[in-house]
Amino acid sequence: MAITDRHGLPIAVGIASASPHEVTLVDATLDQRFVHALPERLIGDKAYDSNGLDERLRAERGQETGGLENRVSCAMHEAARISYK
Repeated sequence: MAITDRHGLPIAVGIASASPHEVTLVDATLDQRFVHALPERLIGDKAYDSNGLDERLRAERGQETGGLENRVSCAMHEAARISYK
């Protein structure tokens, strides 16, 4: 798992087996970050859409979360539609 800033530069990387769900890897990856400050907001895809994760990050780390899954998915489908015309 990798966490990047808004410019795509990595700020944290974690390695784990393929069996754990991504939601369970977020805390360990954030703990291994390359920068001192935690990101103010985390945005993940549909795999990270978890009320439990959102509540835990907000309570324990003061981080807000949000999902881009619909916008990213729509943009990808739109790009694919344009590319294959």
